[in-house]
Amino acid sequence: MASSTAGPDHLFGLRSSFYLGAYQTAINNSDIPNLSLEDAVERDSLVYRSYIALGSYQLVINEIDSSAPTPLQVVKLLAIYLSGPENKESALSSLKEWLGDAAIANNPVLRLIAGIIYMHEQDYNEALKHTNSGGTMELHALNVQIYLKMHRSDYAEKQLKIMQQIDEDHTLTQLAHACFNLAGGAKIQEAYLIFQDFSDKYQMTGLILNGKAVCCMHMGRFDDAEGLLLEALNKDAKDAETLANLIVCNLHLGKSSSRFFSQLKLSHPDHMLVKRSSAAEDSFDRAVQSVA
Repeated sequence: MASSTAGPDHLFGLRSSFYLGAYQTAINNSDIPNLSLEDAVERDSLVYRSYIALGSYQLVINEIDSSAPTPLQVVKLLAIYLSGPENKESALSSLKEWLGDAAIANNPVLRLIAGIIYMHEQDYNEALKHTNSGGTMELHALNVQIYLKMHRSDYAEKQLKIMQQIDEDHTLTQLAHACFNLAGGAKIQEAYLIFQDFSDKYQMTGLILNGKAVCCMHMGRFDDAEGLLLEALNKDAKDAETLANLIVCNLHLGKSSSRFFSQLKLSHPDHMLVKRSSAAEDSFDRAVQSVA
């Protein structure tokens, strides 16, 4: 959400770090002088969202008090929602209350966080109620993600085209383009080149490494993918996408993936791969019992 005033974009580097998954870098480089009040709030929002991405939910909850501006209150709500299953219902209840308040319902950060939370809930239609009208690059990028989750690449492409018309070179436009190409399966090389361009321009992050690795797997280059994923694992041994991609990659390489699956199960018990495996085990157990 760039400031509308003319002049230098003081938050460009911070946003790019956040969007590409360099969360600690975003935090470390957040002491930016001469920010307007609006930019300072956005800076704080990005920093706290970086802490959330690193799993430091309690820090965010403790530091943002009731006098903070609406965008920060909303980020705190995301931290509460993610901090544990016992907090989800109260967070969802607060979210519905805020979305029903005409004074703040159209706040772009509130709409963005609502979309993120409802995506976690896999309630994509509810997410789109709040994100679909767009207004910021992050909202458009989230719409691309949501439509891809719904297997509606036609609508995802429309959102991508809007982003390209606004700023074709924007980090989020490029990321959305790569994700769209990966989901379609037809322009994998193009997606790979986008991630390669990111790795040439910015520090290597787990997000970039996973992007390149998924492209490699689509192209049948599983050895290359494994190397990239192990590099990502060195950066964050508990990252859900890295572990999930390693499980898939190792299956194709004929290697055991049990250790990675155990890590995924411990760190992310709600991950789709874990749930699918548990459902398969339950079906197998029922089948065994039926013939016992």
